[in-house]
Amino acid sequence: MPLTASVISGVQKLVLYETRARYFLVGSNNAQTKHRVLKIDRTEPKDLVIIDDKHVYSQQEVRELLGRLDLGNRTKMGQKGSSGLSRAVSAFGIVGFVRFLEGYYIVLITKRRKMADIGGHSIYKIEDTNMIYIPNDSVRATHPDESRYVRIFQNVDLSSNFYFSYSYDLSHSLQYNMMLLRAVGDPGEVEEVHSSTNKESFDIFEDEGLPTQVVHSLQNEPYAKYVWNGRLLERIKNTVHPDWLMYIIHGFCGQSKLLIYGRPVYVTLIARRSSRFAGTRFLKRGANCEGDVANEVETEQIINDASVMSFTAGSYSSYVQVRGSVPLYWSQDISTMMPKPPIRLDQADPYAHIAALHFDQMLQRFGSPIIILNLVKKREKRKHEKILSEELYPAVTYLNQFLPPVHWIDYIAWDMARYTKSKLCNVLDRLGMIAENVVKRTGFFINRSDFHSHTLRPDERWGDLGGLMTAHGRLQTGVLRTNCVDCLDRTNTAQFMVGKCALAYQLYALGMIDKPKLQFDTDCVRLFEELYEDHGDTLSLQYGGSQLVHRVKTYRKIAPWTQHSKDIMQTLSRYYSNAFSDADRQDAINLFLQVYEPSESKPHLWELPTDFYLHQSNTMILPQDRRSYTYWWSEGVLSNLPLPYDEVPCEKNKKMVAVKQVNQYDESIDMYTEFFKPYELTSFDDTFCIAMTNSAREFMPKSVGLDHSPFTVRKPEETGKSVLGNKSNKEEAVLQRKTAASAPPPPSEEQISSSSEDDSEEDREDDATASQRSTPIKLAESGDNVRTQEEQQQQGRETYGLNLSALPREEDLIIYHRFAHLGQNQHKVEKRDQSSDQKMILENVINLFPVSSFDGEHSIYETSPPCVDLETRNVFENHIHAGKGLIRPLRRDDLLLYREYIRNRFM
Repeated sequence: MPLTASVISGVQKLVLYETRARYFLVGSNNAQTKHRVLKIDRTEPKDLVIIDDKHVYSQQEVRELLGRLDLGNRTKMGQKGSSGLSRAVSAFGIVGFVRFLEGYYIVLITKRRKMADIGGHSIYKIEDTNMIYIPNDSVRATHPDESRYVRIFQNVDLSSNFYFSYSYDLSHSLQYNMMLLRAVGDPGEVEEVHSSTNKESFDIFEDEGLPTQVVHSLQNEPYAKYVWNGRLLERIKNTVHPDWLMYIIHGFCGQSKLLIYGRPVYVTLIARRSSRFAGTRFLKRGANCEGDVANEVETEQIINDASVMSFTAGSYSSYVQVRGSVPLYWSQDISTMMPKPPIRLDQADPYAHIAALHFDQMLQRFGSPIIILNLVKKREKRKHEKILSEELYPAVTYLNQFLPPVHWIDYIAWDMARYTKSKLCNVLDRLGMIAENVVKRTGFFINRSDFHSHTLRPDERWGDLGGLMTAHGRLQTGVLRTNCVDCLDRTNTAQFMVGKCALAYQLYALGMIDKPKLQFDTDCVRLFEELYEDHGDTLSLQYGGSQLVHRVKTYRKIAPWTQHSKDIMQTLSRYYSNAFSDADRQDAINLFLQVYEPSESKPHLWELPTDFYLHQSNTMILPQDRRSYTYWWSEGVLSNLPLPYDEVPCEKNKKMVAVKQVNQYDESIDMYTEFFKPYELTSFDDTFCIAMTNSAREFMPKSVGLDHSPFTVRKPEETGKSVLGNKSNKEEAVLQRKTAASAPPPPSEEQISSSSEDDSEEDREDDATASQRSTPIKLAESGDNVRTQEEQQQQGRETYGLNLSALPREEDLIIYHRFAHLGQNQHKVEKRDQSSDQKMILENVINLFPVSSFDGEHSIYETSPPCVDLETRNVFENHIHAGKGLIRPLRRDDLLLYREYIRNRFM
């Protein structure tokens, strides 16, 4: 099997040069050894003319080219005052090209920040962009509404949660990307590049017959559903080299380091928001005519042992789950300005056509089983959320009757809001049971099969684990799809519990823990909970306009009483955003995704009464082929289940992958050079692995004497970071003591907000007496004031348990001298013949001999000189001889290495 590697983009640093008639975009790789040039015409007022010569320039050739362009564009020959070629902007990638009513704009990434690292592949967040108008002012055809479209387009803040990578496909899961690397290209279909048969290149080693190891570089098409700039790159996709195309995703990306006694384990969370039927909370509900649902987000958690970077040699595991609106035709009317507008079903769908399209997409991408966790309310005085459950369950039942029973869609309905209000029920315990069942059915992905943790430390739960076992590891088949009404608060807590359960199995499979079970209040779970809260806040801001209202601590009933006021403020912020700013945000999303393309022959975007017709294609054009009501899945999907059809090596999927042959030292696949950058001077303190969130630094106790395992349950006062918030536990206790006397009783969860998705007026009336409770607060005792002052005075000696600034007492010095004297005497050894001692050793007697001497050969504290083998001595002697000019003859391996260096560096 030949080696395979993913392609690293050759355009990572860009410089835009400007003349009166042209823009010249010069792109280079990270080492700036290979360059490409795009020529953009500025004389066309409304057309985009881009020329890519597909030639790879060296650094010297680019300098000569820019020098000739500068000289040829000066107004007078030999004039040095005003340059004919000026540098406009530096960038890190192209977002795309867009046109409204005048000419085209180019959108460039001007600032980036590294957010995660997966197997040496860096993931960046867009920090700033620049939008540049391409046509020259002399040919610009002005339009009065152009500036308004520009403002609407720029309302999509590209510096807020947009991510990209030069070498890793963020639109696909880790399982897809790693399974793709195991695919072997057909030699007849592989395009050979950089081979020794190229007549245009000169090879000084051509007559020596030295072999070159061939590596297959793979570059696949992204999954269009999660790409947000696909339409912006459509105009240039078929005319420029693929290195110029950089696809971005929208959602969330976070990474933290879990230290297990010094062993680094990276915990990465990636959320991909769908670009289809995208929008804001009340303006995008349900699904469109193609089966794309609102607020659809694919969340993937990746666990890997960071001590080994390579995808082939390292240990990687991932688990994927999905959230999305209920796949029906439904909406909410916000014209009444109600906090919770009534839910209405817009169209009857007796044959579950829309649900069939949606679940067909899921079967193609994830395989079976598809498990639905529906968290909407079941019991209401006045029907609200219950309307959705009454329509979704019959739709799933109808679709299942045509599937084989083994591949049925599982439907789990659970009223999470009602359980929250019950004193007798623990919400997270019930979610934990559901999560255990789900993870056992779907399994998870792991890229290696040589782990024997389940054999060395057997656990009965491991035998029931689902998924698909292969020769290279384990695959996840199927996915959990969680939904409530908004898919925000309740959904995020449910996904956290499922992710926590999957995390335990992943760590157990990697050999990190003894059994697949993680407890709350451990450093590991707190780190994971913080990641999931950041993930939930980010997705909630994107869709709902505010952060999460109810968090994991809320459902554990350990949230501080100050959290209730924050929940009320988040509810008000969400209501304000939904009522006043969501319409403008929806217009910006429609324009950015090119759902609406401005034209002088069409009404303006702000003149449209609704965008319903933009997202429902069947309202404008009648569908040519009508899908079957019984065989509702796509061709080839059912025959390959439980495997997802997208990962099956069929002819359709092979066409999505471009395979090229390159040598093993080519820069386009050299991940070592790409990650470590040996050509740059790097400060160790500035590296990403030092700056990322660290469990030892953020969560581990600061005092000694405790178990430093991240899987040990700790009390809140023992943690490095307070579970109550950013303030320390002492400050929180002092604040509670000061305000406990004058503060009103803390509000119950039912009183937080009427617009919260967990509460309704009817439920508050029914459960007002049964669910009145307050969050427990541990008030300080009367004698705590004295203890608090003592604790503050001891803050300087918490780290080591003593005050190092003061001199030791005389009694302590006497004890230390006694200890040192005892240590010297207990290691004294009698000099005797070791050969005679060997005969006198009994079976039950341990005889210790010192390995070295410290004080007259009577102690073991001195190290003896190391033993150096012959091979090491020869290497050192050759190094000394080379320094003196005495060089030994070159071997065949040396010639091969030097040949590859010359070819890659200068040819």
